[in-house]
Amino acid sequence: MTVHNSKLVPFISKEELHSRVSDIGNELSEKFKDKVPILIGILNGSFMFMADLMRALTIDCEMDFIKLNSYSGDETTGIIHLIKDISADITGRHVIIVEDIIDSGLTVNFIRKRLFEVSPKSLSIVTLLLKPDVAKLDFKVDIIGFEIPPDFVVGYGLDFNQKLRHLDSIYRLDLI
Repeated sequence: MTVHNSKLVPFISKEELHSRVSDIGNELSEKFKDKVPILIGILNGSFMFMADLMRALTIDCEMDFIKLNSYSGDETTGIIHLIKDISADITGRHVIIVEDIIDSGLTVNFIRKRLFEVSPKSLSIVTLLLKPDVAKLDFKVDIIGFEIPPDFVVGYGLDFNQKLRHLDSIYRLDLI
């Protein structure tokens, strides 16, 4: 498929996504059994993953969102801009950061440090995608949906200049 002067190459199917999200939901439900965690989704990319993940949970939970920006086109600027902060009080709470993709690691490092400042009871990180070859992390990601190479991917909430989020599968974006 060609779109916006780019070729979309199938990467992770909607069936693979659904199966893995279900597995992650089961894992979180077991880990937080008898607790009420709050999921903090990182906008805009995590909204599809977080919605599906919440439907896969068998426990009570709450949700909130934080919005940051560090990209221009298909490259990180290296600077984190806080667009929308969380509104929930997470002090003493079990917090689960829900990320669509950990690429360079800048965003998740920023959020992790920011949330630790308000003393949550626990802080877990769940990401749908991780690029281990480029992520610079000095901590463990609790749950990883898929490890992927350093390709640029779109769909299932992931975008290219705010486009292509609507796709129900994940595609590698090859610029023509």
